[in-house]
Amino acid sequence: MASLDEPFVVGDLTVPNRIVMAPMTRMKSPGGVPGQEVAEYYARRAAHQVGLIITEGTYVGRAAARAYDDVPRFHGEQALAGWAHVVERVHRAGGRIIPQLWHTGVVRTGTEPPTEGPSGLGLDGGPAGRAMTQRDIDDTVAAFTEAAVTAERLGFDGVELHGAHGYLIDDFLWSTTNRRTDRYGGDPASRARFGAEIVQAIRAAVSPGFPVFFRFSQWKVNHYGARIAENPEELEQLLTPLADAGVDVFHASTRRYWLPEFEGSELNLAGWTRKLSGKAVVTVGSVGLDRQFGEGQFAQGYTGQAGVTGIGELVARLERDEFDLVAVGRTLLANPDWAAKALRGELAGTVPYDPAVLTTLV
Repeated sequence: MASLDEPFVVGDLTVPNRIVMAPMTRMKSPGGVPGQEVAEYYARRAAHQVGLIITEGTYVGRAAARAYDDVPRFHGEQALAGWAHVVERVHRAGGRIIPQLWHTGVVRTGTEPPTEGPSGLGLDGGPAGRAMTQRDIDDTVAAFTEAAVTAERLGFDGVELHGAHGYLIDDFLWSTTNRRTDRYGGDPASRARFGAEIVQAIRAAVSPGFPVFFRFSQWKVNHYGARIAENPEELEQLLTPLADAGVDVFHASTRRYWLPEFEGSELNLAGWTRKLSGKAVVTVGSVGLDRQFGEGQFAQGYTGQAGVTGIGELVARLERDEFDLVAVGRTLLANPDWAAKALRGELAGTVPYDPAVLTTLV
């Protein structure tokens, strides 16, 4: 497991190993405020050698960003005080941590405030909410930027933008939800403009060494066959504006990391992203489990039970430089000490994932 134990450096951030905690919505922050239980939950993983923690999605300061109860906010005095305590506890445990900044876009339901997206279309292509005006877009860029500046002030080690799974930034990337005829719609590069403007604004507002991660995906919530890019050429057109704007690390979200993304190559989505963008990448997708996300009976949005598998292929791909970091999700919910066991080569002692772990922050 030596390759998993190598440090990774991006900007001013040094991650002690290649294991990342994937962002997972937990709905355990009453009123949007992360409390002591949340702080201990993240610190526990840091103490067990998770190299980098990416927090659950946390809402930027725009009313339409919020979709679910008890998901943390990244604005407001109480919520920010809670996050400051989370950072302090993770750092004290020896970890590194970045918040995932989130606007849920057309996935949000409700009428007050109305759902907003690029074209007033939902993930099924039907009407949903309203199309954003230029003022809406500018205000949203400002909200993400303010959140990133706040993250640096609170002592976080970087930020991640949630541009995946059918949420707002991804709504602009995907042609099904983005039918705009202005500069934010049309070809792949134009659909990437909104995300690129957010990245560029953040890059200009934070320190040069403060890393910006960008999570993206092909699949969407309950739309697992969705694709923002049908081939490497389209993917490159989407990634290039984002990379040029200042993304330091792409986080390529898949449901199974071992599947090739395009015909004619064994590279997964992260591998193609690294090849096309020249940027560092995070891979993710059922690491250490035998059932993919979205397979089986759901519980709070996560899949049903999943058994333990080895990570030999994962390590082999890492050693071939297909990706730089490995994000682990459900496995870390069931096994807070998974990273330490993986680094020691003792995964035989891990337990299967059971959705019952979602009821508490173990």
